Amino acid sequence: MTTRPAGRLVLGVAAASLLLLTACGAQAPEIPRARQASADVAFTGCDKVKCTDSLNGAAYEIKMPSKWNGTLLLYSHGYRYAQPAPPDFAPVETKAESAPDDQTAQKLLSEGYALAGSAYKSNGWAVQDGVAAAEDLHKFFVDNVGNPYRTEIWGDSLGGLITQMIAEKHPEWVDGAAPLCGVMAGVVPNMNLALDVSYAVKTLVYPQMKLTGYSSYEEAVANWTGATKALIAAASDTAGGGTAKILYIAALVDAPSQTLHYDGSSIESKVKATVEALATDLGYATFARYDLEQRFGGNPSGNDSTDYSARISAAERSLIDTVTAGATDKFNAEMAAGTKVVADPAAQAKALAEGGDPKATITRPEITMHTAADPLVISQNQTFFLDRYQAAQKAGTATAGLVQLYTVAPSTYPESPGAPYGAGHCNFTSQSNVAVVDLLTNWVQNGVFPGTAGVQLAMGDSSGFSPAWTPGPWPDPHAK
Repeated sequence: MTTRPAGRLVLGVAAASLLLLTACGAQAPEIPRARQASADVAFTGCDKVKCTDSLNGAAYEIKMPSKWNGTLLLYSHGYRYAQPAPPDFAPVETKAESAPDDQTAQKLLSEGYALAGSAYKSNGWAVQDGVAAAEDLHKFFVDNVGNPYRTEIWGDSLGGLITQMIAEKHPEWVDGAAPLCGVMAGVVPNMNLALDVSYAVKTLVYPQMKLTGYSSYEEAVANWTGATKALIAAASDTAGGGTAKILYIAALVDAPSQTLHYDGSSIESKVKATVEALATDLGYATFARYDLEQRFGGNPSGNDSTDYSARISAAERSLIDTVTAGATDKFNAEMAAGTKVVADPAAQAKALAEGGDPKATITRPEITMHTAADPLVISQNQTFFLDRYQAAQKAGTATAGLVQLYTVAPSTYPESPGAPYGAGHCNFTSQSNVAVVDLLTNWVQNGVFPGTAGVQLAMGDSSGFSPAWTPGPWPDPHAK
């Protein structure tokens, strides 16, 4: 995997415009509502307002502290399967959530934050529904509960993408944003990577694999099941070249060699982690793809112009060829000779318009956080987003600062209970979640830019926060 040099924690413009100014003259300037501080802002309590109900088909939840500090935290939850999905086929979730977990919620309530969150009218890649649910809930809160001094939005996974889309759409009422483990490259680049995985699996491991156009959800699930079994079998077939195939496929999409359950500290653990990561990706390439293609009216992703050989670094080639001599050139040739996939232009256009395509036009303070080893939404999503942010800065459409935080897993940990942080999708400690909110509020309210020392203090020593770690470039060098 190609990596960038270790970078600075703080990225973005200086916060000079955020500093409180001393009045020059007889009349002091009006302090913006976002800057006003209070420990006891008036509100209408849940004894008089329905704090759990539904709005336009989406369940919502509001939790109020005993004394409100004036900040409303509006939360967007992550991806929920449209139908029961493997491996356990648990019933789909439809309840509202106002924070990532109960421990985080209780801590934030004790600090005086108001919490609000909604389910969405539909499950699946419901970005448009997620944005609408947040809009409805914000209006309901303002009209019925209280008028916030600050509204800060946050969410994880798909909810991180939704958070970003809300921030770009509604700077008039969003004062700060915190997308966590977010799909910050947007729908099409991420679905392109999922296609890369399924195409490689079809070409090298499981010829029966169907790539697009599933006729039913059941057909998509059957493809996932067969492909995953083939991956597991290939991983143990070192003599027959199967292990090298697994490492090659992972290299194409920069899949992490750590996951929640496998620390990657040995070649055996690394291969297991890689299989787990690729099986996770195949979920989005199959049964999640079915939902997505139904939503957008066709296949929005393609690989017809992709040169897979260009994605294999010298270090990755060395490892693959050490496992099986000459494997990289052989696999490159097979990948080039396969039948590529062309995106449906209309479906792709609809996906970009409705499924989340962040432009990084940041006009309010923003903090992102990502686990370094995320097998589902790779941390390079943040690199993609940073590149767009820097382009928006040059164009003058990004006028506020961006801070990107990363947590890194310990070098070793047991398979059960797994990594305490830093590896796995959205695997953050509650203290990390609360720290991001507190840092964002201090930035929005007091103009305190979250530098390394302040972040380290807020995150604590058991969060895995690493100021020096940064992800590599997006795997596809042609994605923009």
